Amino acid sequence: MTRVVLLDAEEEFCVNAAGFLTERDFEVSFTESHDEFLTLIGAADIAVLDMARPDGTGLDLVRSLRARYPHIGIIALGGCLSIEGKLQSLQAGADHFLFKPVELAELLAVLKALARRVGCACAWQLKVSMRLLQAPEGQQGILSASELAIFRLFAVHAGEVVSRRQIVEAMGYSWLDYDLRRLDTLISRLRRRWREQLGLELPLRTEHRDGYSFCAQLRCTA
Repeated sequence: MTRVVLLDAEEEFCVNAAGFLTERDFEVSFTESHDEFLTLIGAADIAVLDMARPDGTGLDLVRSLRARYPHIGIIALGGCLSIEGKLQSLQAGADHFLFKPVELAELLAVLKALARRVGCACAWQLKVSMRLLQAPEGQQGILSASELAIFRLFAVHAGEVVSRRQIVEAMGYSWLDYDLRRLDTLISRLRRRWREQLGLELPLRTEHRDGYSFCAQLRCTA
């Protein structure tokens, strides 16, 4: 099921669009909050966003999404924007631009076309019952219990930095008693194993003094 996140201040449009798309096998979340949108987007396949943001950050948001999530689909919405505004949105990284008010049938058609490109193939898959991490290209690696706990955190906190304390406690240890050098060693070995055995660099970034983040879409399934 394709996951869509909608950023728009018009609640009626969001509710109607979410209901319409959910009935057609899309999983839809919506918000008018920029910050909440950023917490949702890491687990999404497609972003739909109104370019007429009150803070004027529509183009900047498209650029940052395209840079951080290169495989995600982006649909920009505009009201009174000119053709120049449409071109700016596309040049910033949007895949499609629709003028508001948007016909839901048109939005559905664009989403279906975009879903064929992005789909689940662009996401990493965490298969919990099998303790398996699968790359978008198909390579698979078995995870230890501790590694599984870490990746489950990454799935829950998509697009966010997961603190060292969160990781330590998710692995079942006491934060006060745990030697953080053990965590650094665990992460280092995990990266090296994927590099040497599977020929892949994990999109696992060290956020110095803060923790770690997984810089790609990660889906968690039972």
